[in-house]
Amino acid sequence: MREAPVGHLADPELTAYIESERHASGPTPRQVGAVEARRLQRLRAATRPAGPALAEVTEVTVDGPVPVSTRLYRPTLEPTPLVVFLHGGMWTIGDLESHDGLCRRLAVAARAAVLAVDYRRAPEHPWPAAIDDGVAVFRWAAEHAVELSGTTHPPAIAGDSSGGNLAALICLRLRDQGGPLPAVQILACPNTDLTLSRPSTRTKATGWGLTTDAVAWGIENWVPDPRRRADPAVSPLFAVASAGLPPAVIVTAEHDPLRDEGDEYAARLRAAGVPVRHRCEPGMVHGFLTLAAIAPSAAAAGERLFADVAELLPR
Repeated sequence: MREAPVGHLADPELTAYIESERHASGPTPRQVGAVEARRLQRLRAATRPAGPALAEVTEVTVDGPVPVSTRLYRPTLEPTPLVVFLHGGMWTIGDLESHDGLCRRLAVAARAAVLAVDYRRAPEHPWPAAIDDGVAVFRWAAEHAVELSGTTHPPAIAGDSSGGNLAALICLRLRDQGGPLPAVQILACPNTDLTLSRPSTRTKATGWGLTTDAVAWGIENWVPDPRRRADPAVSPLFAVASAGLPPAVIVTAEHDPLRDEGDEYAARLRAAGVPVRHRCEPGMVHGFLTLAAIAPSAAAAGERLFADVAELLPR
């Protein structure tokens, strides 16, 4: 039985936002398609407050399977750790602009340089294009860490939502290819099971912002062949061997259709001996990292994650 869209949200501001989302009559991504969904996403991103000013923000092109655009955020020109960041957006509609404010906040709060990756998106570029781009950028960043952030430490890797899926898959591929491995993997509300078979995809399917149908639409664009979606190169939760992966920070949200698969991935890594710091944020919804200007509770949840990252990054 589908759970009714009721429950305790973390504060009145988040409640008001989710209520407005529940009653919104705008088109869904499935209804309008990728190109129009991207345009609507850009309009929405433009209404969000700008993130904090930084010492340096530069555009950098990385040679990969194809040239990959990236954006480097530096909170200071002093040496800092480096984080390679993969944005969310169902592998389809997110971009550097949709996550610009988040990258700025992460850079300041974690005291780290952040290299955001403008990977190729579906449906024009289905699996594994985004992973290929992310691996190429991470390898390049590891080789150029000194010029990017002034440090010789290996970079960390981070991602939210579908970007968390990419970050986890990049770690698996790098491990299997002999490295270099990220110092830490930071996964916020990650997709780890593209078969959508965990209970929260049903109990939290509608009424909490992100819908399971929207996730399914993104999956259909990125991995058109349903038979491939249980492949561990697509769904990291199905990886038979999870040992040898970098330490992980994994945060999930109570009212998120992706909650169970994120929680299970944290448990799977921990059982394999990977150090894991995991927290399910009570009263929170998917994508809370981009809702800091809307709800104090979302801002506070983000600050808790950033504090974990700051503590665990090599310095």
